[in-house]
Amino acid sequence: MNERHEQGMKVRREVLGDAHVDRATAAATDFTRPFQDYITEAAWGSVWTREGLDRRTRSCLTLAVLTALGCHEELAMHVRAAVGNGLTPEEIGEVLLHTAVYAGVPRSNAAFAIAQRTLDELGVSPVETRNIRETPG
Repeated sequence: MNERHEQGMKVRREVLGDAHVDRATAAATDFTRPFQDYITEAAWGSVWTREGLDRRTRSCLTLAVLTALGCHEELAMHVRAAVGNGLTPEEIGEVLLHTAVYAGVPRSNAAFAIAQRTLDELGVSPVETRNIRETPG
């Protein structure tokens, strides 16, 4: 393994947790292993290790993009990662609400349902948030 892979594996474990990474790597086959290596090196070793954005911001962006693309299978994992990176349930909700304006209500509606289930599983209760119809100020 190269240095980028090692650094990527370190960050991947810090963000997603050892259990998830262990499952993903144990499930890798000769066919899927190159893809797992690519994810580790490119996403985690090249992008998530950059200094330009902190992990909270990267989690916000990841949640928004996964929501916009309808990647429901990945969303719960990244809601967990976002909580681990310090986002509150209210902030996660704001990311999903903001995404609805630009990516569409149906995508964000599904994302809210996934996020709620995931937050419930984590035992993280959303704080009382302001009504989405309220205007700032």
